[in-house]
Amino acid sequence: MTDRYAVFGNPIHHSKSPAIHAAFAAQTGQTLSYQAILAPIDDFSGSVTAFFAAGGMGANVTVPFKEQAFQLCDELSQEAETAAAVNTLIKLDDGKIRGDNTDGYGLVADLSRYLTLQDKKVLLLGAGGAARGCLLSLLAAGVGHIDIYNRTYSKAEVLAAIAPQQLQALRRKELNEGYDLIINSTSASLHGELPDIPVTVVANHSYCYDMMYSAHTTAFNRWAAEQGAAKTLDGLGMLVGQAARSFYLWRGVMPKVEPVLESLRQELKGEAS
Repeated sequence: MTDRYAVFGNPIHHSKSPAIHAAFAAQTGQTLSYQAILAPIDDFSGSVTAFFAAGGMGANVTVPFKEQAFQLCDELSQEAETAAAVNTLIKLDDGKIRGDNTDGYGLVADLSRYLTLQDKKVLLLGAGGAARGCLLSLLAAGVGHIDIYNRTYSKAEVLAAIAPQQLQALRRKELNEGYDLIINSTSASLHGELPDIPVTVVANHSYCYDMMYSAHTTAFNRWAAEQGAAKTLDGLGMLVGQAARSFYLWRGVMPKVEPVLESLRQELKGEAS
């Protein structure tokens, strides 16, 4: 019987995960099926439980269920524990469900294509699950310091407490000038909006990364380019990178990210034209 995998979300019709995992399976010679499942807002756990009871081997979880997925797990990786959010569910041999969070891995793998993270001064915008999910991976990659800015200061403070020596919550007026790397983890770009930050955070050596992506340049990256940023990057590489890590956790084989990323990038360009 073919091993079954899925991604759960609501909405889910836009998900690129089925195409990504089909490409990974073809590339690595793995036989599996992977589908997108629309989980009811009020019964995510029922939907996931039914999937695993019917023989499902693993699943990805996207908005808005990552925190609920965290509650479902019998055991957790350190990344999932820190994030208090799960994007990868793995069915173990004893039937228990292990939760992991591969978002940070995907982000760091993508960033590392363009710059060395060692000792970099980073500004992280937002303090939700996406921000929390990437902190451990950024610290493990050797960044020097991360300032966290969020509209609600108390939420940034909670994140900074994870590693007080290297993380600091700042108010808008306290933000420094000229960060090496600015990461936008907020969903502002989805609505064509911008985080409320001063232009002085961007210097001509700054790399600006928006976790969102679309067929057109995101609002945040457009703004960053206008301020003279050295380079702007979107979250498509993070998406493919986190999926590759999930695939590895399920199958024990690490697929190549580049060909799949390139194919998706061309697809997006087609949508934009």
